[in-house]
Amino acid sequence: MQSKKSRLDRYLSVKTGTPKGDIRLLLAQKRVQVDGRVATDAQQVIDQFSHIALDGEILQSNIRRYVMLNKPVGVVSATKDDQHTTALDLLSEYNNGEFYAPDLHIVGRLDLNSSGLLLLTNDGEWSRYLMSPENKVAKVYEVTVENPITDECIQAFNDGIYFPFEGITTKPAKLECISECVGRVTLEEGRYHQIKRMFGRFRNPVLKLHRSAVGKFQLDDELLPGQAKTLSDQRIVSGKLSPDS
Repeated sequence: MQSKKSRLDRYLSVKTGTPKGDIRLLLAQKRVQVDGRVATDAQQVIDQFSHIALDGEILQSNIRRYVMLNKPVGVVSATKDDQHTTALDLLSEYNNGEFYAPDLHIVGRLDLNSSGLLLLTNDGEWSRYLMSPENKVAKVYEVTVENPITDECIQAFNDGIYFPFEGITTKPAKLECISECVGRVTLEEGRYHQIKRMFGRFRNPVLKLHRSAVGKFQLDDELLPGQAKTLSDQRIVSGKLSPDS
């Protein structure tokens, strides 16, 4: 989702129906406030979260929203679906609408048969930061497979596995054994069914896949499947995940 940035004069002209040439007069008369301060620059850049008032009347007061959801198996990472319950359905129904907002979008999807941490937000800048490969935000998954995990498999994850269909080699991923058939995978990519396909190279079907972390965000152990909570973590700074937190 793209950030909705605009020049202040353009926004005011569209919002109030005032000719753009007259907006400068409003600004010169100090009748406009942006984020609690008098605005005088017609070219000031605003976005959908800028708090804007004209003559004390609020024109825009959107707030950033960040939600953590424990996605159950059988729920799709989508805002609308004709066949399955969606993540937004859970927010609006299972959680009595407490965390629901129609402008939320999903940050990093989980497939239908996977469970665990799903982040939702209306802040496109924040979601792009988390999902951009350049920022190397790690995702952690607990994986249950049908057969014992071998040292060869662990080494292959670390070296990267070639996917001939796309003609690419995956970036190094860390595979740790928790028990004979349960592992923890940490990777910075999110290719289509990547973990299942990587284990598939060793003919070892994935039985369960559960995401426990995205970057600094750990799935709250107290969240039951289907439950959600608002994120108020101090690591969310100006719509971004602080890399130093």
